[in-house]
Amino acid sequence: MIIKEFRIVLPISVEEYQVAQLYAVAEASKNETGGGEGVEVLINEPYEEDGQKGQYTHKIYHLKSRVPTFLGKCAPQGSLRVHEKAWNAYPYCKTILTNEYMKENFEIKIETWHKPDMGDQDNVHKLDPEVWKGVEVVNIDIADRQAISPKDYKEDQDPAKFKSVKTGRGPLGPNWKKELAEDSSCPHMCAYKLVTIQFCWKLIGNRVENFIDKMEKRVFTNFHRQLFCWMDKWYGLTMEDIRRMEDETQKELDEMRGKGEVRGMCSEDK
Repeated sequence: MIIKEFRIVLPISVEEYQVAQLYAVAEASKNETGGGEGVEVLINEPYEEDGQKGQYTHKIYHLKSRVPTFLGKCAPQGSLRVHEKAWNAYPYCKTILTNEYMKENFEIKIETWHKPDMGDQDNVHKLDPEVWKGVEVVNIDIADRQAISPKDYKEDQDPAKFKSVKTGRGPLGPNWKKELAEDSSCPHMCAYKLVTIQFCWKLIGNRVENFIDKMEKRVFTNFHRQLFCWMDKWYGLTMEDIRRMEDETQKELDEMRGKGEVRGMCSEDK
């Protein structure tokens, strides 16, 4: 089992991020769908449970080209589908990914708190102190080009080059976090993502856990680079706008999965 906390600081307010994240998820889903693979949305509806209110989603990720070659060769037919169930009670969100073939032997749990700070709080998830001692904290800098693979780089999704017309934010220089912390006029926040990975399969379990860990960092980094650079597209949208967009996106994804070529972020060994 691997437990890590990823911290992503952004020049965005916690309130803005709620819309920004949902917009970016919808757009990224379309960018990752095609050729029989990608995202399938089964449920997207409000929920209320144990005094908590939010939005519940259930998606299936069809991932054949997203896994490394060694895993694709030994994975049984139909096993490369991951179910994602998410409870978004913003500013807290919980996501659980499972696989029907692996059952209880595979689970990725992502718990996220969105806080109006610079990523300097410890144990925001209130873990047992002994558990927290074993958690590795990973800070992600969305403006660091060296943090992403050359094959993932896109100039129009580079925070070091993007400047928002609507807000004036960006481009993000080498010392942007320090400057942000010193500038009280610019909003800021941190997404604290606690990721727990379990993959119990003899011989390749540790290897797959390490692959998933690496992939999570890759996804978080690229997703938030996109989110920032799409600011002029989501800034000013309401939650009503987002819900309409999600309904339209669900229909588009159903059409896109069966057409064209595989799109998006394939495994780095392919």
